[in-house]
Amino acid sequence: MDNNYVRLARRIPVPDAVPTVSVNPVTLPAPGRALPLELRVTAPLHGDALPIVLLSHGGGSSHYLKSKDGYAPLTDFYASHGFAVLQPTHLSSPNGGLGLDETAPGHPLFWRSRIDDFVLILDHLAAIEAQAPVIAGRLDPARVAAVGHSAGGNTVSALLGGRADLRDPRVKAGVLLASTGSAEGMTEAMRTRYPELETDFSHLTTRTLVVHGDEDGNPVATTRGAAWHAEPYHLSPGADALLVLPGAKHYLGGIMGYSLAETDDEDPERLAVTQRMTWAYLWSALHDGDPAWQRAIEAIDADPSLGRVQTKHP
Repeated sequence: MDNNYVRLARRIPVPDAVPTVSVNPVTLPAPGRALPLELRVTAPLHGDALPIVLLSHGGGSSHYLKSKDGYAPLTDFYASHGFAVLQPTHLSSPNGGLGLDETAPGHPLFWRSRIDDFVLILDHLAAIEAQAPVIAGRLDPARVAAVGHSAGGNTVSALLGGRADLRDPRVKAGVLLASTGSAEGMTEAMRTRYPELETDFSHLTTRTLVVHGDEDGNPVATTRGAAWHAEPYHLSPGADALLVLPGAKHYLGGIMGYSLAETDDEDPERLAVTQRMTWAYLWSALHDGDPAWQRAIEAIDADPSLGRVQTKHP
């Protein structure tokens, strides 16, 4: 997934990429949901006991792209380096012809439905494998991680314990990408419009990496600048690592898609850092004793222009 524009990030070690396969769409019946749940499955073509990454999208505004089809730079990278990636199209997707209007319960964020989507997926892995025979018998349900960007980070926060009553113990690790911080750091307009985004990070106990750009200070969302996105790290016992990307904005080098017009931050080098560092964190978190994360930290510490890592534990 690297290209000629990526040089320095290659110092962050990852295994060689392998061929992948995608099955799309996989559809799960969802009683009580406005529509059945559609998702994409992307995984290595070969290999068994594949750890699972659940990927939760943010808002976005690509009108002809269902959100299960977005975030290809992350999905492709994770899958080509050993993960099975499951991407749902949440009801909050503004694209793909979902057709849900303002009268739909939960509009516009469908916040609770987002969390229920992942519970449904984890409850029905066998049904997913039945629709995607190429991965049948190859998933490892004991190794599950969740990655969320922006509003998707808030969704993942709940699964990791940010809402104590919604924590799913099947999710063993997480990555929050440019996620929401505390309600106290939101603007008054943001708190009024989206009260469901309030999170108690003191209950977030699952191992988590928090990632944000130091130029991601949206005054519409927060009064605290880019540092607001780091609050899940500072306020939770589970988040044990923070990665700050110099010069990065909300899309962290371009994680939402290849050559995507809506991105505020298209930088192949920065994208490669995001891919490699998050991969290394998740791989080590799900494989006890694996050195990938420690090696990634050592590599990035050698060149602070790539990013800064802070950890709570040795």
